[in-house]
Order: sequence, then structure tokens, then C-alpha cells
Amino acid sequence: MASRRNGTLYTGVTSNLVQRTWQHREGVIAGFTKKYGCKLLVWFENGDTMEGAITREKQIKGGSRAKKLALIESSNPEWNDLYDSVALY
Repeated sequence: MASRRNGTLYTGVTSNLVQRTWQHREGVIAGFTKKYGCKLLVWFENGDTMEGAITREKQIKGGSRAKKLALIESSNPEWNDLYDSVALY
């Protein structure tokens, strides 16, 4: 999630991407994303297991900001909000 292009970034893990993204967008849960306005889904990755997803989340969180920006821009160079594309499923 991002507040804007090159803005504040948030990395998380969920078993329901559509629902969790909606919660972030609407600000219905207090926390980091609400405080910093992270409402744009700019990148996501599917995991095979929750354990694997949590491991990957920690890897991403432990990386540099430059690596996070490169990850986003490798598949979404325009920083489009991907919510509508995942909400269809």
C-alpha cells in the first residue's frame, strides 16, 4: 500500500486481499495505513502458504526503500491503484 507515488509505503500480509485493501482504503481500522494515508494498492504478490507469505513479508520489510520502490516499479511503473483489478475476483 502507498500514500502516493514515492510516498509512504506499507507492507502487510493477508488471507483476503480484497477485503483488507478495502479496509485500508476506507480507513476503518486504526493503525499505520490510516495514520499515513496509505490507500493505494500499488503492488501485491500471492503466496502458496501463509507461512511462506509471512516469510516473504519479513524479507520485503527488511529490505531497503530502494528495493521496495524497484519492486513496485518493476510491475507497476505508473503506480496505478490495483484495487479494481483484484476486486473483480
